[in-house]
Amino acid sequence: MTASLDYTVVIPTTGRETLRPLLETLLPGEGPRPAEILVVDDRPGGSGLDVPEGVRVLRSGGRGPAAARNLGWRTAKSEWIAFVDDDVVLAPDWPRQLADDLLPLPPEVAASQARITVPLPGDRRPTDDERGTAGLERARWITADMAYRRRVLVEAGGFDERFPRAFREDSDLALRVAEAGYRIARGDRLTTHPARCAGFFSSLKAQRGNADNALMRHKHGVLWRQRTGAGSGRLGLHALSTVAGLAALVLPVLRQRGKAMLAAGVWAGITAEFATSRVLSGPRTPGEVARMVVTCVLIPPAACYHRIRGEIAARRRRPPVAVLFDRDDTLIVDVPYLADPDGVRPVPGAVELVRGLRDRGVPVGVVSNQSGVAKGLIPPDRLAAVNARVEELFGPFGTWQVCVHDDGDGCACRKPAPGLVLRAAGELGVDPASCVVIGDTGADVDAALAAGARAVLVPTARTLEPEIARARRHAAVARDLADALRIAGVAG
Repeated sequence: MTASLDYTVVIPTTGRETLRPLLETLLPGEGPRPAEILVVDDRPGGSGLDVPEGVRVLRSGGRGPAAARNLGWRTAKSEWIAFVDDDVVLAPDWPRQLADDLLPLPPEVAASQARITVPLPGDRRPTDDERGTAGLERARWITADMAYRRRVLVEAGGFDERFPRAFREDSDLALRVAEAGYRIARGDRLTTHPARCAGFFSSLKAQRGNADNALMRHKHGVLWRQRTGAGSGRLGLHALSTVAGLAALVLPVLRQRGKAMLAAGVWAGITAEFATSRVLSGPRTPGEVARMVVTCVLIPPAACYHRIRGEIAARRRRPPVAVLFDRDDTLIVDVPYLADPDGVRPVPGAVELVRGLRDRGVPVGVVSNQSGVAKGLIPPDRLAAVNARVEELFGPFGTWQVCVHDDGDGCACRKPAPGLVLRAAGELGVDPASCVVIGDTGADVDAALAAGARAVLVPTARTLEPEIARARRHAAVARDLADALRIAGVAG
């Protein structure tokens, strides 16, 4: 049974020393071998990663774990994508356990989460770092060991790269998958996640996650914590503590000493309660006690600062860095299997709109399926002549990405696959998430979402109603090309 499992293992890494032992366990694992093991090096300018033979290394340029995982699954071709963190310990028969979890799943189950165990010391209470790691045992949907169907990742558009750290990006994806009507199962495979040993101010640095919480609330509403099992948090108490502390400092200047004393008492009470709960839960060594006291004073204002920063960022719609156009029925009037440059007729207003983008410094490119070449209906030199005529009318494009394959060729570039969009972004030197793809079919929208880009559909008489309905749910629909640029935020 297990030999039929088609899966790829994707491991984002920042170069931890635990990566090599993980790979050495995985390579000779008992059970079906993965189609590929992809290690995504997410170090800025990373090079020289030490991996065993047979492991393929990709580089995501330090854009964060969401971007690294997206690069991994979009590169993979298998039915299942197994995401594994670089600091977990897998069982020697993990491939067999994975197969036992995945193969019986019905189509409506999109993913399978492993059971995570965190070993804690038996001779003392756990430290703050160890308690934080132990929370993974109860967490829902974490990608320490999580397998997704690739088609579901394509449908959902993958991980949202606006989450810059390993925090909430997995819950966000799972919520979107659940909203699409899928279920996520908890498997029987057991994966060990050793407790982290971080620095003195690690809990203070972790408050940056409050910005991610703001994005979660913006995307999923005020009940996102209940839906993800994240707990209630302490932001309300942190806000009260911060306001009280500021009041205790400012009110004496305004000669409000009585109110200042009251504010100081509120601050001291909340801070004492916070510190006491953390100290009593830990080993109570002098170093750990000092760490808890100092960070309990600093955490509330840091949490509030990052939450405000996140709320502002979540409301700010960033315009795309580049615009990628489908060719036929978007830039030029569609003529089936066009092989004559004299047949190129721009869509009304398209030339002026594209030139306007170029004049404002917005990179533009073309991503186009041209299966007429594979069918023998368009000679390659005539395709080149037609595209040259398009450039003559519109001006130069920063990239041309054209797929000449047919439906049955199994390529990774033909839309709705993401290959054309990813290659165009790479040639322009921009993040795919910073691109918007404008086209007239569902394949244009799906290719954009699979690459992590935004999409705007401009329907024509030949656009199918289900494609329009899907674009309304997952992307955007425009009346015409000018409206599409307005929706994308790049209109002149």
